[in-house]
Formats: sequence, structure tokens, C-alpha cells
Amino acid sequence: MVPTSYYVLLSAILFTIGVLGVLLRRNVIVVFMSVELMLNAANLALVAFARERLAVEAQVLVFFVITVAAAEVAVGLALLVSIFRTKRTADVDEVSTLKG
Repeated sequence: MVPTSYYVLLSAILFTIGVLGVLLRRNVIVVFMSVELMLNAANLALVAFARERLAVEAQVLVFFVITVAAAEVAVGLALLVSIFRTKRTADVDEVSTLKG
């Protein structure tokens, strides 16, 4: 059986990669993927602790978090497509500085 600390360490590494992706990248798609990576890292830690304590409620909570994250991605990508149609760019800096 794999210790819970390994799962928590993996979760921390994934969350750190997600934070770096949000802070360092300029493409909106990469930023969305990094946010999803951070959500999945938090879910991994929650499931690891739930497995240790044999709590099914936390695993149900993770299911709802994944559902909300999928809806967030759908809305985010729809906004990205509409912005790309008008601005012709997916760069975070250029989209935030352009007006109109």
C-alpha cells in the first residue's frame, strides 16, 4: 500500500506546476490547463486523505468539484472563442490591453 505522504507530495508538485503555469505563461489555453491542474492536485490530496480515514463523503465532494471544473472549462473556452473572434489573439497580455 502506498503511503498517503506520497500522494500529498505528488499533489504538491502538481499544484506547484499549475501555479507556475498560471504565473509564467501568456497563452489563455495554457492558463486554463494550469488552473485545471491545480484543481486536480487539490482533488488528489482530498482523495488521499479520504482514503486514509475511510471517508466516502470526501470522495463524493471530489466528484462534485470535477463536475464544476468541467462546467468552468466549457464556459471558459466559450469566452476564449468569442474573444479570439474579435481580438484575433489568445495572448493574455494583449487581450487585457486591447480596448473595444
